[in-house]
Amino acid sequence: MAVPKKKTSKARRDKRRAQHSIQAPRVNECPNCHSPKRPHQMCPVCKTYKGREIEPLRTTAP
Repeated sequence: MAVPKKKTSKARRDKRRAQHSIQAPRVNECPNCHSPKRPHQMCPVCKTYKGREIEPLRTTAP
């Protein structure tokens, strides 16, 4: 098995982990009602997706 020859310093370790931070979700504008919505999701306000009206599920999915 491959084994490191030298110990990884705290600075090098932390530089690598600097990319692991939590980021805010992306938000787009609904073309129909202009309210904020997640990309590739139905608009929670006007219930449209790609210009079509979507009927939400009546029961929860298993």
